Amino acid sequence: MNRTSHPILSMVASRVGLGLLSLLIVSLVIFFSVSLLPGSYASAILGQNATPEAVAALETRLGLDQPAIWRYLSWLAAAATGDLGQSFAGRPVMAVLGPRLLNTITLASITAVIAVPLAITLGVICARFRGRFIDRFLSTSTLASISLPEFFVAYLMMMIFAVKLQWFPSMAGIRNSMDLGEQLYRMVLPILTLLLVILAHMIRNTRAAILSVMSSPYVEMARLKGESEGRVVTRQALPNAIGPIASVVALNLAYLISGVVVIEVVFVYPGVGQAMIDAVRNRDVPVIQACALIFATAYIGFNLLADIVSIVSNPRLLHPR
Repeated sequence: MNRTSHPILSMVASRVGLGLLSLLIVSLVIFFSVSLLPGSYASAILGQNATPEAVAALETRLGLDQPAIWRYLSWLAAAATGDLGQSFAGRPVMAVLGPRLLNTITLASITAVIAVPLAITLGVICARFRGRFIDRFLSTSTLASISLPEFFVAYLMMMIFAVKLQWFPSMAGIRNSMDLGEQLYRMVLPILTLLLVILAHMIRNTRAAILSVMSSPYVEMARLKGESEGRVVTRQALPNAIGPIASVVALNLAYLISGVVVIEVVFVYPGVGQAMIDAVRNRDVPVIQACALIFATAYIGFNLLADIVSIVSNPRLLHPR
């Protein structure tokens, strides 16, 4: 047990260390990138007619007159204890992002529950019927879907289902006062858009991962033993393709958390992406940094999970040469 668990623990420890370093770099880049933007929070709040004295007084009250490196180190020390600080509007950052993060996680979770099993199933079907009509149709459709920008897909869904057919509302502005059915109804178009965006990648990569192991000796042996092609794909090829499939699924799940900014803006969905856009517009640095850390943590966490699944599914990786 110790011999097999030690490589996993070492891998997890090294990935966590790299993840923390990545978070540090991301926070540093975001902080100083925002600092380079023209204007300031004080100027944005007080307006163009504000006197220099009023702007300077507000900046002093918010601590914006301190050197940038000192402000960054102070924020970093507080963030290390779990305190993301106060937004420049005076509210705790987590009070601003908490409801928004819940909305984004809800949207991403519903999409993932539908997308992951559907993508793997369709990818297996493409590999099973390689070169046939269903494979060519899905391959062409997914390639076309990948070629379309996210905002174009979003506006296309809005034009068809909201404007022409009038089946769903074009705006996904959900509120806590709405019941679950009403919230899900308003989330249909964002979910459909996200499905079209991520399904294509997962289907194509699932198909490619399965086909890459179809020429392996154990697959040929299974065929020689008389197993059906469907059984060969599902019982022999699919389990050995779990590693690369898990990596693709993890990247797309991370996208559902961090890449929904465009979708949330188009459909006016009250998620973290919309909150980050508002914070950038207002130069609210603490909120921007918190959003960036949430996005980076999602990518790093899902990639760590993919690494663990890859190693567990392929025991040979537990004994690197």
